[in-house]
Amino acid sequence: MSFKKLNPVLKSTLQEMGLESANAFQKKALPKIKSGADLYMIAPKGSGKTTALIISVIQQLNAEAFEDSPRALIFVKNKEAALSLEERFKDFTSETDLRVYSAYDEQNIDDQKDAIYYGVDIVIATPQRLSKLFSMTGIHLGQLKMFIIEDAEFISRGGHLNHILRIPLSISKCQYLVFGETMEPKMERLQEQFMDRAQIIKMK
Repeated sequence: MSFKKLNPVLKSTLQEMGLESANAFQKKALPKIKSGADLYMIAPKGSGKTTALIISVIQQLNAEAFEDSPRALIFVKNKEAALSLEERFKDFTSETDLRVYSAYDEQNIDDQKDAIYYGVDIVIATPQRLSKLFSMTGIHLGQLKMFIIEDAEFISRGGHLNHILRIPLSISKCQYLVFGETMEPKMERLQEQFMDRAQIIKMK
C-alpha cells in the first residue's frame, strides 16, 4: 500500500511532513490494517511502527470527527508515553478535526470523564486509568472501531494485562492491533481472550 491510496487530507499532511512513501514495515502493515484484520505487528525499534499506527488510525477514522464516543483506544505504558503519542498524533491530524485525548493516572479523574464525555475520537490511555474510567462509566465504547496496544511488552509487568483484558468483554465488534518489538508470553495470552484470529506480521 502506497501513501497515494490514503485519505487525501492525510496524504497531503504526509507530503508536507516530507513522508513521500512507506518503508518496508509500513508496506507490509498498512494494507493488512486497512483490511480490518486483527494483527500482531512485531518489528525492531525504529522500523516505523508508531507512524504506521498513527496513519492507520487516521485512515480508518476517515480523517474526520464523528459524534462523541471514542472510535480508537490506544493503550500505552505510562504518562510519558501517552503525552508523547498525543503530540505525535497532533502533528498528523493538524489538517483534520479529529479529537485526541490522553488519560493517565496523575490526572483528576472527574476532569477526564468530562473531557471524554464532551467528545473525543481517539483516546490514548494507561491501562489502570482506562479501567477505572470504564468502571465509573466515564467512557462509552459502543462506537469503538480500533483497540490498540503500543509497545506491548509493558503488559508483562505491573498487572497491566488484567486491566486490559476486562475491556474487550464489553466490545461487540472491533479491530485489535498489538505493536511490539518481541512476542512475549503475556502478549500471546491475548489470543485466548480476543486475538484468536490474529495474523502476525514480523520483521527483523
